[in-house]
Amino acid sequence: MKPLTLVAVNAGLSEPSSTRMLVDRLTDEAASLVRSQGGDVDVQIIDLRDLAVDIGRSLATGFATGAAGDAIRSVQDADALIVATPVFNASYSGLFKSFFDLVDVDAMEGKPVLIAATGGSPRHSMVLDHALRPLFGYLRTVVVPTGVYAASEDWASTSGDTATLSDRIRRAATQLVALMPTGTVRQAAASQTSDADRGEQRVHAGEEAGIANFARLLAGD
Repeated sequence: MKPLTLVAVNAGLSEPSSTRMLVDRLTDEAASLVRSQGGDVDVQIIDLRDLAVDIGRSLATGFATGAAGDAIRSVQDADALIVATPVFNASYSGLFKSFFDLVDVDAMEGKPVLIAATGGSPRHSMVLDHALRPLFGYLRTVVVPTGVYAASEDWASTSGDTATLSDRIRRAATQLVALMPTGTVRQAAASQTSDADRGEQRVHAGEEAGIANFARLLAGD
């Protein structure tokens, strides 16, 4: 039985990176949930800092090349995505946006996405709804209701809200896994379904879960 593919995109630039720490927490939680439901999952983490040169070249040529091309294909073929960026000037990073400017919008239709961000202050948490959610709505993905933002103090053991961060991670991962075809029965059914049908099924699953599909709303469907 072919395992599900969960791809995480990390736009953190430093080493070590709080954004990468958040990505690791989210992917670990989601993968554990899939396995607890009898499914199998392959996890791939894409660190954009390693692809910066290829991303720049790809933007200049108009199509994804080199390692950036491989990463783009992984994102487009994934059963679900986790995306995380540090906050720069009250929005996502330029590297993060440049990477997703290269994806094929049609290949992203109905794909479940968990959005996350990190920053120095809790005041930047609205980046999830003001920047990330509209971007992935434009890409026709199904964004889970719970976004995860982690400020510097959320990682501290003596301040911040570490327990609440863990709760948000668990809740967001649960919502993401609910949109993935987990379990042997659902995987077998998915293997007999075309890519277009799978995308449509993901859209309907999101709508049934109360997650608005902005592409449909704008089209008046």
